[in-house]
Amino acid sequence: MDYEVVGPRRIGLTEAETSRASRTYWDSAADEYLAEHGEFLGDDRFIWCPEGVDEEQAQLLGPVRGKRVLEVGAGAAQCSRWLTQQGADAYAFDISIQQLLKAKELDRKTATVVRTVAADAVRIPFATGVFDIVCSAFGALPFVADAEAALTEIVRVLKPGGLLVFSVSHPIRWSLPDDPSPAGLRITQSYFDRTPYVEVDDAGTPVYAEHHRTTGDWIRALTGAGLVVDDLLEPEWPAGHDQVWGGWGPERGRLIPGTAIWSAHKSL
Repeated sequence: MDYEVVGPRRIGLTEAETSRASRTYWDSAADEYLAEHGEFLGDDRFIWCPEGVDEEQAQLLGPVRGKRVLEVGAGAAQCSRWLTQQGADAYAFDISIQQLLKAKELDRKTATVVRTVAADAVRIPFATGVFDIVCSAFGALPFVADAEAALTEIVRVLKPGGLLVFSVSHPIRWSLPDDPSPAGLRITQSYFDRTPYVEVDDAGTPVYAEHHRTTGDWIRALTGAGLVVDDLLEPEWPAGHDQVWGGWGPERGRLIPGTAIWSAHKSL
């Protein structure tokens, strides 16, 4: 990264400040993120979460061949690349130009081209009612100040009856330290404190921002945007899986959920 992070803070941010922070962070971290997690994520796999839920087996999106699919907060577009290989008409966007450049590198490596665009999740640059499915694996939705606004945009671009599936950190994790060991099994923060987690540089400028929502907040945001909630998957940590990713790991993952995968649809 080309800036110095000066400790995390819990401070309120506007949508514009949140967007700038997200763009700053993901532009700076694109190389490092892919180097650290690229092997686990693969170049053209659809991995929903650190627990390793793989769309090839999970089939949370159902049959995708011939479907028009939008990936929100795609990063290097690994998921969209897998969707394309399954016969989906896939599109992807991310707020970070550097992440999308990484996507182009993986396009060349895999010989699978994904159509990508730089965009913010609260202003999706696609026409109304054109997608059968919208999906997101830890992309964009935790990094917007107004989740209902982003979900409303998703509803706008979905066809009637269209499906939304997305993964985010499980809300309970916000109460715990970012420590995958047994020492992390203690409450250090109020579950009800929605103040965003923010990292700032040495000038005090936000360079990373993530927003906490309780389970009830997500339900209200989804239904408020006009979606019908179908399911909430809380993946259990699989036996033999020893991957540690930030606060996720086998010791804690066997006891509490680290990920929430929401499924919802737009009314007909």
